[in-house]
Amino acid sequence: MIQLNNINKVFHTDSGVVQAVKNVTLSVEEGDICGVIGFSGAGKSTLIRCINLLERPDSGEVLVNQQNLMNLAPAELRAARKNIGMIFQHFNLFRSRTVADNIAYPLRYTGMSKNDITKRVRELIEIVDLGGKEHAYPSQLSGGQKQRVGIARALACKPKVLLCDEATSALDPQTTQSILELLKNLNKKFGFTIIIVTHEMNIVRSICARVAVMAHGEIIERGSTFSIFSNPETLVTKKFIATTSNLYKIYNLIENNSPLVALQENQLLAHFSYIGDGTFNSLISTASRNFNVNINIIFGDLDIIQDKPAGGLINIIEGDTPNIEKTLAWFRTQGVRVEVLKNGNQ
Repeated sequence: MIQLNNINKVFHTDSGVVQAVKNVTLSVEEGDICGVIGFSGAGKSTLIRCINLLERPDSGEVLVNQQNLMNLAPAELRAARKNIGMIFQHFNLFRSRTVADNIAYPLRYTGMSKNDITKRVRELIEIVDLGGKEHAYPSQLSGGQKQRVGIARALACKPKVLLCDEATSALDPQTTQSILELLKNLNKKFGFTIIIVTHEMNIVRSICARVAVMAHGEIIERGSTFSIFSNPETLVTKKFIATTSNLYKIYNLIENNSPLVALQENQLLAHFSYIGDGTFNSLISTASRNFNVNINIIFGDLDIIQDKPAGGLINIIEGDTPNIEKTLAWFRTQGVRVEVLKNGNQ
């Protein structure tokens, strides 16, 4: 459905040249919900705006439904954009227009009759659960209601793709969850392909099937949401996951030389990651008995991601070095990912 090939985007500012997007290639399958996550300045919002050419890339290809938007004439591009709805962080509603008029705005030049536009607006108001608000103005709506208007407006021309640029960052957690549920329902009911730009890992975990992590204009890690959460590769990704899991706080403890992670010579600090069935097995007690080691659990976490259990433990393992090595090797044979964080012998 969406294929970005070697996308580059440079901005010329008073302070110099800024390369916001660097040679990014990304594929999103039809009907998928894909998250693009990164800290401020990572280039994620610029990237999503390149998909509908609100920001035109300096080089590369933007293919939507096998059509390269970079090669289109202005009139052709306007027609292609009708298949790409966009939902903004700050709603971008017309304050002087009612809910119904805001939703109807993209339909003005489609050739639809006034009666058909009224009918379509009525359908959209029901889809986003805003019945009775059609004559209200934005100033009379809550943040969540404003975003529902924004979603309805994005759906007005029956697009195949929805781009969400920090669509929930201005909302409280409860309202955010209701908007995410709405987007999930739209994806299931209508098969929309959805790309969500966010800096919140909780949003990725709640709704996305796949995720790409951006830093300094580049995609540094990508994969299924489950694989990214259960086996993050980069420090940036680990920092994001740290916002949703206690496990990754261990890196700050180590960096700050916390007494909690002070080790004796016969001790080792390790992070065990459990995936799937491994979360339910009594591996700790079995390893302690079989290899004559003591395993002290500092803290742990268990989560459900894409309907699969994923968990982890931060442990201090105490014993003779050969026994510790055998212990770690055995855990790996049981499907547990083992990351040695600190060794008391070093």
